[in-house]
Amino acid sequence: MSVSSLKGLMSSYSPLADRSSSSEEKDMGLPRRSDVEAGNDNSRDAKSYRFIDGRTVSDAIIGLSDGMTVPFALTAGLSALGDTKVVVFGGLAELIAGAISMGLGGYLGAKSEEESYKATLKETTTQTMTDAASVSDIISDIFEPYELPSELVAQLKNHLSASPMLPSFLMNFHHTMPEPSGSRAVICALTIALGYFIGGFVPLLPYFFVGPQDAFIALRWSIATMVVALFIFGYGKTCFVTGWSGRRNVRKGLIGGIQMVLVGGIAAGSAMGLVKGFQMLADGSGEKHD
Repeated sequence: MSVSSLKGLMSSYSPLADRSSSSEEKDMGLPRRSDVEAGNDNSRDAKSYRFIDGRTVSDAIIGLSDGMTVPFALTAGLSALGDTKVVVFGGLAELIAGAISMGLGGYLGAKSEEESYKATLKETTTQTMTDAASVSDIISDIFEPYELPSELVAQLKNHLSASPMLPSFLMNFHHTMPEPSGSRAVICALTIALGYFIGGFVPLLPYFFVGPQDAFIALRWSIATMVVALFIFGYGKTCFVTGWSGRRNVRKGLIGGIQMVLVGGIAAGSAMGLVKGFQMLADGSGEKHD
């Protein structure tokens, strides 16, 4: 019996927390909710998420989220100097350095996840060979919330105890640690770095179409562009998690979009105020020396 078949077996049983609703459905002669959801949702999810890795989506959100706030705040702050070239060169330097830094951070994080998985798998494998009693208790604890028949649990324990797939079963159901793919670290690094660069390049675009001393004009266009981009990103990020249809999901998406606009606005305003303050201090100290 493979791990995937065990997942299918366990999905056909409701945990104890859902037992009351399942019993009511059974008493009314209705099909069990788990059976209906397994028939409808599984096929839909298989089509929708077969080619989408949730961790890759999370990495993209991290990269875009940071890229849309930090470089935007920097370009807004540098705009206080009034020199378009300073804004463009400073923004590009920050984008490149930030993308490399974020990518390396994602790579090291994914490598740490891989090393943690290997260490846990080694300990679990050793435990299955040296402490069969505790492993048997762990298996019982895994199946307990599903209210499986005791005879079936005993058969599963006997089968798993003699199966070479026992460490994999424990990693999936006890430690809840899926095996990371070999290319996970590289994909994570590229996804975060690319997301950061794309998100941060948006506020820089207006500065390429104005004159050398028109940084404040470009700043107005950059703010307008980023308000729209931050709102769309916040709305899409929220609805990707909660769902796209329904009044409640739409309201949550609107709140998420407004939150992203507020976060980006606060970051940009703070950076611009700090640069203005430093400029005033520099001008004041220069007048004293004169």
